[in-house]
Amino acid sequence: MIVLGINAFHGDVSAVLLRDGELVAAVEEERFRRVKHWAGFPREAIRTCMEMAGVMPKEVDHFAISRNPRANLLRKAIFTLLNRPRLGLVRDRAKNAGRVLDVTNILGEQLGVSSKVVRERFHWVEHHPAHLASAFFVSPFDEAAVCAIDGFGDFVSTSSAIGRGTALEVLERVYFPHSLGLVYLAITQYLGFPKYGDEYKVMGLAPYGAPDYVGALRQLVHLTPEGGFKVDLSYFRHWSDGVSMTWDDGEPTMGPVYTRKLEELLGPARNPGEPLESRHEAIAASLQVVFEEVAFHVLNALHRKTRVPRLCLAGGCAMNSVLNGKIRERTPFQEVYIQPAAADNGTALGAAFYVWHQVLRQPRRFVMEHGFWGPEFNDAEIGEALKATSQELTEQGCRIIKVEDEDELCRETSERIAEGKIVGWFQGRMEWGARALGNRSILADPRRPDMREIINTRIKFREKFRPFAPSILEESVHEYFVGAVPDPFMIQVYPVRQDKRSVIPAVTHVDGSGRLQTVNRQANPLYWQLLKAFEKLTGVPVLLNTSFNENEPIVHKPAEALDCFLRTKMDVLVMGKYVVEKS
Repeated sequence: MIVLGINAFHGDVSAVLLRDGELVAAVEEERFRRVKHWAGFPREAIRTCMEMAGVMPKEVDHFAISRNPRANLLRKAIFTLLNRPRLGLVRDRAKNAGRVLDVTNILGEQLGVSSKVVRERFHWVEHHPAHLASAFFVSPFDEAAVCAIDGFGDFVSTSSAIGRGTALEVLERVYFPHSLGLVYLAITQYLGFPKYGDEYKVMGLAPYGAPDYVGALRQLVHLTPEGGFKVDLSYFRHWSDGVSMTWDDGEPTMGPVYTRKLEELLGPARNPGEPLESRHEAIAASLQVVFEEVAFHVLNALHRKTRVPRLCLAGGCAMNSVLNGKIRERTPFQEVYIQPAAADNGTALGAAFYVWHQVLRQPRRFVMEHGFWGPEFNDAEIGEALKATSQELTEQGCRIIKVEDEDELCRETSERIAEGKIVGWFQGRMEWGARALGNRSILADPRRPDMREIINTRIKFREKFRPFAPSILEESVHEYFVGAVPDPFMIQVYPVRQDKRSVIPAVTHVDGSGRLQTVNRQANPLYWQLLKAFEKLTGVPVLLNTSFNENEPIVHKPAEALDCFLRTKMDVLVMGKYVVEKS
């Protein structure tokens, strides 16, 4: 039985395909369109999933979308009557809902089948149940507490549930206009990071500041009994004036969500491009403190309700890796599972598994243990890309060799890294989610104190405060990190051991922490082999790992990897068995 799940007419649109309850393919539209967080309809993602699975449109038994415009209609109506939001806000929401409701016609047109056939097999899965399903149904747990925290989706911002076997029971919800994700978004915009998805920059900035504004920021959001919270709406405009948003094909955009009162509280907002001052760093640090206070209030209440020691977490706020690394310390939860596309991209996964388990009541037989669910390219295809780029490679004095033996490939690559060279590493299936996990990565020596600045200025062309992640052999994690557990998805931050901070300074953040990725021999044998070769050469089982891109989505095809390699000051590119090295 085939299930196709999609996230559409939102940011980070994506598609996944299940066969008999097993994940076959999962990809995000941005990788094909080359625009971060691509909104609209995931045409290329759908096409690619079906090609990877060898599935014809008529063979799809169930279609699922992670939206339901008809959800919470009574609450929406009451809110509109009581608050009388600006007409433009109502019109914009109605326009987006209309596009979503037309999705069966759009799907039918793309797949070459009648919309009637699609409608007969179509399932509307509300946004937050899709988030919850994306976490629990691919986890290794048969029973777990489940929580989703994000901006908004189908009028809900936070939800908690208990998952048992093939069923999810929703326990609590926080409804529009109250949202922890919105609070984080407002301060992100206030600090001069206006692009959709810029919240991670504020998380990276926070360790540079002192939390001097905690008292002020606590005025924005107030805790309520039983794990709830409310925001002070006088600081926000999303509920009254409305916020301009675009979810059409292209980069999603969102206008300011905060009111003038926030500047009265914190001082003038920073304009994009202006220098970052200590005040901005302090506000970022304070935001992280308040964010954690509210999130742990929600999670601790969920544990009191469920008394289950296992937690599955989803939603955009689950991408806050600093928070995630503290969950076992600050709550009674002993085990935590977060799949690599925890934000809205992952709702396509959740919609598909919700239908498979919650609707069809099919047994569970899948656990997501790695993040490699996208397309891959063989050496013949890589060779063709090299041939097509031969003139540019010649002009830059590149040397190309083919290394058939994997041991030799890893040994030579580790030698280049140990020499201080920056290596593009393009192997196997593309990653699912926001993190490069060793198949579409830029790698460097973590022992060099200057390596972070070198990559930020020569390759990434981004803010200097942004940290890089350490990939580490799973068996060595306790030697380098305090209180850490294996995390193949690079989604939790832990303290680096005091005596190791000088050993791996390039991946140790200013507060002594690192967003680690543990590498398992079974999940990614070639990347594990490379780490092992670097350890044999240097004594350090760690590599600096950052996504293979430059202010764009992670590269998808060999041609894109070559383009990024040639336009930046990367030294070496390893694609499949081919090694390309600049003179």
